[in-house]
Amino acid sequence: MTSRNLVRLFMTTLLVGGVTTAIVGFIIRWNEFQHYFTDFDFKSIVLTTIWLIGMGFLFSLISQLGFFSYLTVHRFGLGIFKSAGLWNAVQIVLILFAFYDLIDWRYEKFAKPGDSLFSYFLPAILILVAALIVAWLKMKQTNRGAFIPALFVMIVVTIVEWVPAIKANDNSWLYLMVVTLMACNAYQLLILHKLNSKSEQERQQKASQSANKNKTASKKVTKKPSIS
Repeated sequence: MTSRNLVRLFMTTLLVGGVTTAIVGFIIRWNEFQHYFTDFDFKSIVLTTIWLIGMGFLFSLISQLGFFSYLTVHRFGLGIFKSAGLWNAVQIVLILFAFYDLIDWRYEKFAKPGDSLFSYFLPAILILVAALIVAWLKMKQTNRGAFIPALFVMIVVTIVEWVPAIKANDNSWLYLMVVTLMACNAYQLLILHKLNSKSEQERQQKASQSANKNKTASKKVTKKPSIS
């Protein structure tokens, strides 16, 4: 990927994180912020929006760190297992372990007497549904081989990035962070191949322009001087 498209990916992912957090933050924490609107407290609305966008930028940075770390791990995985099919099978096993840990660890650590187990399954179900949709879209836009890696990013990488909120166990932050992380990870997955393709076209265009310039310069050097 060219540096220009890399910067574009970074900035647009930041924007996705900021906007998503601002919107979802007001929805999830409406009980806290409702009086700002009923009292027409525009100063508090603006300050809260800026604060939420700032938190969204932070979530976006976490998402980008996790995403590019996975790209490195993915290359190592393909190199170690020497087969995309075998590496995909390993990723499926890791996905199952991540789901089990997400449900079992949270239930054992935070469950209170009388708590329903379903409430601890719900975040995992939401992540799975979103992951299947994004992985299907990625497969449609690229190839069948992209389905499992996309599923892995949307599930395992998202859960790893989500650990700070999981440990805090505050429902508002729990859902606010995971929605933003999923939005950022989904955006990066669905835009990456497009930016890579665009970067390749730009490199070919620059190479063509450079070759044309060299030909023009060569003609000028070899052209016989005129005596007229």
